[in-house]
Amino acid sequence: MNFLKNLIKHPGRAAVIAVPSLWLTFAFLIPFLIVLRLSFADLDSGDGGPFGSLLTLADGVLTLKVKVANYLFIAQDELYAITYLNSLKFAAITAALCLLIGYPFAYFMARAKPSLRPVLLMLVMMPFWTSFLLRIYAWKGILANNGILNSFLMHIGVISEPLHMMNTQFSLIIGMVYAYLPFMILPLYANLVKMDVRFLEAAADLGATPWQTFWRITVPLSKSGIIAGTMLVFIPAVGEYVIPELLGGPETLMIGRQLWDEFFTNNDWPLASSVTVVVILLILVPMAIFNKYKADQEARK
Repeated sequence: MNFLKNLIKHPGRAAVIAVPSLWLTFAFLIPFLIVLRLSFADLDSGDGGPFGSLLTLADGVLTLKVKVANYLFIAQDELYAITYLNSLKFAAITAALCLLIGYPFAYFMARAKPSLRPVLLMLVMMPFWTSFLLRIYAWKGILANNGILNSFLMHIGVISEPLHMMNTQFSLIIGMVYAYLPFMILPLYANLVKMDVRFLEAAADLGATPWQTFWRITVPLSKSGIIAGTMLVFIPAVGEYVIPELLGGPETLMIGRQLWDEFFTNNDWPLASSVTVVVILLILVPMAIFNKYKADQEARK
């Protein structure tokens, strides 16, 4: 009630809030409700209308019929369990490697001269200037048996025959880390560049070694950037389709490829919608954890 009163008193604020609210409604909420409705539908029912067979009116009685067979099938089928676990596993590995690689990059950028920081930021964002698909295809030429990397290693005598790197978990992880690394570096940099260096100077004056200063001061103060970067990498990596398709090979099971098969190969839209809903729920859990952490941080201030 107080929220509505504040909106009435401040129409400008209401207009500002309305724009992103409408965008989220039409870009996320309505499509999600459509997918949710399809997940409870019957593939062979052939009914129409906005609610289809979910709501039926007969003799003045409104009946709600919800078909949960698709969700029961997903819960009982071992293939989907393996697919979901693989998606979570590869997303977690990608996020961890991006953090290990991205943190030193972000730290170096934050401690560089102010005149040099825009150049370093441009270098991080430069891959976005080219097509994502072309960049992933480039890795096919690098990791192939007769690709650039094998040719170079054979030329300098490190290996005598080509290494099989394409269509493996190695090529999948390499491609995902490469694609999502900027999403880790940028929030880390934004957090580290605002850090008060006087804390580091005080720690040095008190006798702390650089390593102790890093673990006890720098890392805790950059926790928000670590969590934000991890979420930005982990969430889209769970549902990644292009990289597993091009670099992972046919034996790499991830939920994005499984969704494609259900939608466009099997034409089983209700089952594919059910898989989508479960993926969204899996993504909402880490987002809820992150929001709770942010709320706790704000409450302590």
